Amino acid sequence: MSFGDYGEDALAGDWRGTKRQAIRQIAAERDLVIEWADTGFCGAVLRVENKLVHLEDYRGGVRLFPLGGGFLLEGEPVVLTAPVAAAKGTARTASGSFVVADQKARVALPSRIFVEGRHDAELVEKVWGADLRVEGVVVEYLEGIDDLDAIVRDFAPGPDRRIGVLVDHLVAGSKESRIAEAVARGPFGAHVLVVGHPFVDVWQAVKPARLGLTAWPEIPRSVEWKHGICAALGWPHEDQADIARAWQRILGEVRTYADLEPVVLGRVEQLIDFVTA
Repeated sequence: MSFGDYGEDALAGDWRGTKRQAIRQIAAERDLVIEWADTGFCGAVLRVENKLVHLEDYRGGVRLFPLGGGFLLEGEPVVLTAPVAAAKGTARTASGSFVVADQKARVALPSRIFVEGRHDAELVEKVWGADLRVEGVVVEYLEGIDDLDAIVRDFAPGPDRRIGVLVDHLVAGSKESRIAEAVARGPFGAHVLVVGHPFVDVWQAVKPARLGLTAWPEIPRSVEWKHGICAALGWPHEDQADIARAWQRILGEVRTYADLEPVVLGRVEQLIDFVTA
């Protein structure tokens, strides 16, 4: 059919696709900074697990988003895809890292990570133990941090001998925050990183859903917290052996980092980066 002076038929060919533009695909490699368009949340990629990408913002907040569309890279819409893992293998540690095949544990670095108690150390070992052995990082527990300043002075950290400390209940105005501030102001402050989570105890680092709960019970300040938790859950709590069994019950529900609260994940990763830098 002829259209005279009007040229060819405007509807001929693939007219529906003339304005389509292919959206670029970007692999979610660690440390890639990307934005979730719906909310404007911007963060660096920590890891990808089960088709979810973990992003950490500049304040240390971690959020999970599904891979695919909905992301912006420097203002450009992109599709975020899983990183290619063929060269590294597909097996992962409990922390979400790729397993390093045939890798022996390194000789321990002079740097250390300190945690408040035995339960904290056991949780870190269960989730990050494989990674820490590859890096040569030793984790020690302190049985509380009241003497942290003296411990730091005795250790005498330096540029190649750093200390990272994970603290429970590190919130504004707490005893823990005052201790952390004193260490930061001290003579070794540049070589010490004290970070923490807001929970009363590391038990709360485990997502309550892993225990079939919607939330951890609220315990009055007048009641010893672990005993109060066990009582609220109907678990034995008469002596320390009962408390130890309760913790093993909780720890037994932890399989991977996905069973922990994001605020704790971000802090442990931060410490590992600090002492291995």
